Amino acid sequence: MALAQTPPDQILLKDFRPRSIYKIPETRVETARFTVIDMHQHDYAPNDSDVDRWVRTMDEVGLEKSIILSGNTGRKFDTVLAKYGRYPKRFAVWCGIDYGGMDQPGYGPAAMAELERCHKAGATGVGELSDKGRGLGGTTNMPGMHIDDPRMDPILEKCADLGMPVNIHVAEDKWMYEPMDQTNDGLMNAYTWRVANVPEVLQHDEVVDTLENAVKKHPRTQFIACHLANCCSDLNRLGEMLDKYPNLHADIGARFSELSPIPRTVLRFFLRYQNRLVYGTDLSPQPEMYRTTFRILETEDEHFYSPYFRNYHWPLHAFGLPDEVLKKLYRENAEEILRKAQ
Repeated sequence: MALAQTPPDQILLKDFRPRSIYKIPETRVETARFTVIDMHQHDYAPNDSDVDRWVRTMDEVGLEKSIILSGNTGRKFDTVLAKYGRYPKRFAVWCGIDYGGMDQPGYGPAAMAELERCHKAGATGVGELSDKGRGLGGTTNMPGMHIDDPRMDPILEKCADLGMPVNIHVAEDKWMYEPMDQTNDGLMNAYTWRVANVPEVLQHDEVVDTLENAVKKHPRTQFIACHLANCCSDLNRLGEMLDKYPNLHADIGARFSELSPIPRTVLRFFLRYQNRLVYGTDLSPQPEMYRTTFRILETEDEHFYSPYFRNYHWPLHAFGLPDEVLKKLYRENAEEILRKAQ
């Protein structure tokens, strides 16, 4: 028995699943054109067999290494490190910052001691730190501290001393701050990740400013602004920071959907900042997910949809990056960051 169709005027935006009817080129990318380092991954493997499967996937699609941004300290970090440590050439695990007691006098020395312990255990970087407006380590009941807070200064200097890059998530993309109404062209995803407009939560530009303040204060520390510092709607803002601060890079993890409506602008941006951007996914390590990212980056395909990038109602448009940019994005820029972290 066939299921009844939903009347068109009752289809919800979250259920919108269009299929392109354009008769245009569709490129199948089995493996990346050049060897890849994924600079933005998480602990997506629940057990050893899933780690094994992940490695097979990496072999299948052309990934050499994945950076696991655990964001953990203490026993949680040790557990993640042990799980991926069976493949030391395929995974690197980064730790977090211990925020315990940050609201008490004397915060800092214990956090730095734990950072050093994690580094000695095998952490080669720090991240993903996250400030979506309430501060690092903040909750709805307790404010955190922003990356430019004076309490973070000695910790960030210690990261420089140890050669540990800092991956940080600031804000969310601008759609998440716009009115949640019919004027918001990213409403389908924006509503899910909306940010409260209340006094205790910094808004988009304010959180990005805290990143710039920290990068400026700590020129010896390498920073990676993940998700392109959530400046997809205004790449010029990120570009201004990249122009000013040689210690800043940005990863493209989980922002393929946000970039794909403006492929020509993205191409120009990637051409200009080709030495400062790194590949990342921030998604469950499925072969077709990786292949879709390669299609977006490498081909000139237009107006296509993917189950891995359907956060919004719009179609995907590929960027057609030239080989010299792909080589840097996929591997060379990451190698330079990781070399400094030795």
